[in-house]
Amino acid sequence: MSTIRTLFHGSCCVRGQGAKLRVIPMDENGVLQIGELDTLFNERTKVVSVNHVSNALGVVNPVEEIIAKARKNTSAYIVIDGAQAAPHFTLDVQKLDCDFYVFSGHKMYAPMGTGILYGKQQILESLPPFHGGGEMIATCSFERTTYAGLPFKYEAGTPNVGGNIALGAAIDFIEQVGQENIQQHENALLEYAQRKLLELDYIKVYAEKAVRTGVVSFNLEGVGISSDVGMILDKMGVAVRTGHHCTQPIMSFFNIAGTVRASFAVYNTFEEIDLLVEGVKKAHRMLA
Repeated sequence: MSTIRTLFHGSCCVRGQGAKLRVIPMDENGVLQIGELDTLFNERTKVVSVNHVSNALGVVNPVEEIIAKARKNTSAYIVIDGAQAAPHFTLDVQKLDCDFYVFSGHKMYAPMGTGILYGKQQILESLPPFHGGGEMIATCSFERTTYAGLPFKYEAGTPNVGGNIALGAAIDFIEQVGQENIQQHENALLEYAQRKLLELDYIKVYAEKAVRTGVVSFNLEGVGISSDVGMILDKMGVAVRTGHHCTQPIMSFFNIAGTVRASFAVYNTFEEIDLLVEGVKKAHRMLA
């Protein structure tokens, strides 16, 4: 039986054929217990999968340390989900030494349905394509098919040309503004939002003491359904996401059904956070 090691922060859906899933536990601040890695990794580990930043909590995971331990104890493929990291700070896949790094375009101001897959060349060349179509074929006959070189081998069919051009423009925009400038602005927004929310004695902020980026995830005491808070905020023109954020194991860990999650980007302002806080106060008056 193969063993897949993954982490508590990621999406909860895993499909496999005889694969065994193990998770690294986290503490009450949403911080992964890295000390458990030595007992989880072994020579039978096939894939180590971790998200760089938790989409539910905003916690920045120590992927450098995880990758180093995985390299020491396994020959597994290392896959990093960077969807929540790429918009918020500079990435260096060479320094990380991961085998794959993936992120979605819509988190970086590009259209939905776009994204980036980085993979080490020697691994991509050795793996078979996962689907077939035009442009991925070098030669084709009824007897034999050979595949085109990278990246065409994995780009079957008609590409999303317009979306990919827009993704390139979005990345250009981020580079023009400056990743460090974006990170500094977003961190200031996060710190301000948490401070203002915690001034309300009925607010619970999750992963409050962890190193985070991009989001603040919280609930109102006495309000059992986060979506009710979200609907009131929506009527006030404040956009948040509510629910379990595709991370039901995390919600089960905290014994809750979901959270209210406010996300920050380069275009957000401190005034908008003030509106969020006023909306939260109104929701508490109406629902608690």
